[in-house]
Order: sequence, then C-alpha cells, then structure tokens
Amino acid sequence: MDLDVLNMFLIAGGTLLIPILAFVTSFFFWPAALIKIYYWYWRRALGMQVKYVICGNYKFCYTSRGRPGPKPSILMLHGFSAHKDMWLAVVKFLPKNLHLICVDMPGHEGTTRSALDDYSFAGQVKRIHQFVESINLNKKPFHLIGTSMGGCVAGVYASQYPSEMSSLTLICPAGLQHPTDSKFLKQLRDLKESGDDQRIPLIPSTAEEMEQMLKLCSYVRFKIPQQVLQGLVDVRIPHNDFYRKCKL
Repeated sequence: MDLDVLNMFLIAGGTLLIPILAFVTSFFFWPAALIKIYYWYWRRALGMQVKYVICGNYKFCYTSRGRPGPKPSILMLHGFSAHKDMWLAVVKFLPKNLHLICVDMPGHEGTTRSALDDYSFAGQVKRIHQFVESINLNKKPFHLIGTSMGGCVAGVYASQYPSEMSSLTLICPAGLQHPTDSKFLKQLRDLKESGDDQRIPLIPSTAEEMEQMLKLCSYVRFKIPQQVLQGLVDVRIPHNDFYRKCKL
C-alpha cells in the first residue's frame, strides 16, 4: 500500500478514534460532563439560546427561541431542584414560530443565589415578575406554564398579575390539597415526622437515590444506565446544600 494512502487511513482512523475515546472516558470517569454536553447539544439542535439579564445586583439566566410575534410568547417555570433545560423535552414538540422562554428559577442553576433572598412562593413570584419586566415580556399578554414548584409560582403569579396573562398551564402544581395523598406526599410526611431532614426524595446524593427519585416522580418506568444516574447526581451535588436550605 502506498505510504501516503496508509497515512491517510491512519489519520482518518485517529480522527474517528479520538471522539470515541473521549466519549468512553467521559462515560466512565466524568459522567457529569456527558450530561452537560447532552443539554448543550439539544439546546443547539432546538435553537434555544442561553441569555442573561441583570436587574440591579440580581442576574437571571434563561434560554429563548424566536421573537415576539402575533401569537403570545410562552414563559416556562421549572420545578424545585430542576433547571431551565428540563423543558427541552417539551420544546422539541412546539412550533418553531413561537417565542419561547425558559428561565432558571431564583437560586437555581445560572440565576443568582443569595442567602438573603426570599424563596417562598410569594418571594419567587416577585422575582419572576422582575424578570418579566426586565425583558419586556409583559408588553402584551403571554402564556405562562409551570410545573411542580414552578406550577405553584405560576398560579400565584397569574392571580396577582391577571392582565399579563393570555393563558395559564399548570402541570402537577405544588401546594394543592388532594383527597388522597400520593406515595410521594406520604414519603415526605413520614420523613418530616421522623425528623430526618437530610433524606429528602428530591435531593439525591447517590445514583441509587437518583433512581428512586425518578421512580417516585415518573409515571413511566424506564431503565437508566448506572453511569447516567451517577452523572445526573454529580451535576446536582454542588447545589444540594442550597436545596436543603430552601426546601418548600
């Protein structure tokens, strides 16, 4: 075989081998890096851009796609211990001509975290309204979507600022009273009665606890590789002390 041809194959093989080795190495040694790359990839694929807006000494981090148009803009509020990228699984089904905004809730992910801030539902509503005003989203009525903690915040927000609402969607909102407690609520009550404040289902510290949390919060059962579970935990662990302090 000609030496130049051999070199070409070696270079081509090396070029393909490097990302494969990087993936395998990350999968086994730095699974959290793969989780971050996963979100980065899907943001790019779906056209969601990461942006920041500063309000005094407070910074909001959010992703957005499109611009305000004839149809109402959509603002999405995530749940406790989650972040803006949890909405990517929903964004991929939405028309690309809609103006979408997914914001990190107060203290979460890229939004300012302060020990002096008020993380009650009322306090979060004030912050979200500050965010809405800072990006001029309320120049005309918009559609508000919230899930879990974000669902409660969205509901309170709509009650306080009804003129800003085009419509409201609440997905499993926190704070509602039910005739029968779910398995999740029963577990929370048992933990509260036992005085074990460290074992909170939504604040996992191990891959096993992450698997239990997903089983507790998901209706659909699916098997997740151990390394992926570990990556999900590793991404969350730096924030766990904050989550424990501001648990609602």
